[in-house]
Amino acid sequence: MEKLVFNIDIKASKEKIWKVLWDDETYRKWTSAFAEGSHAESTWNEGDKIYFLGPGGADGMNSLIDRKIPNEYMAFKHLGEIKDHKEVPPNEETEKWSGAMETYKLNQKGDVVDLHVEVDVIEKHIDYFKDAFPKSLKIVKELSEN
Repeated sequence: MEKLVFNIDIKASKEKIWKVLWDDETYRKWTSAFAEGSHAESTWNEGDKIYFLGPGGADGMNSLIDRKIPNEYMAFKHLGEIKDHKEVPPNEETEKWSGAMETYKLNQKGDVVDLHVEVDVIEKHIDYFKDAFPKSLKIVKELSEN
């Protein structure tokens, strides 16, 4: 696995950026850069499961909210796949990336906040994430600054 790192400076409060990142309505907007119709189902509490779902909501990825510090830091540990609304038992493909981490950190830098994202990615998805993540973060910036 390779760790990809993305940063964007946003002229907004950490609280506003946090809300844009994790409120359902705006989450759906910025994750549309990955796939139109992307959304998440979760209580958004540390230690709880989270389902990252694609269009239609039947398929996606199940993960764990590994760490949450409101307005500061969110870490997801990806566990496996969801197919037809059910968690898929581990298999050869999911074992390649099970345990991968995805983190979001908000760092105040003067009058801007640096949104710092790190994501563990297997080789076949590197180009996709290198293309999609900057697009998604640009949407987060636009939503946060308006």
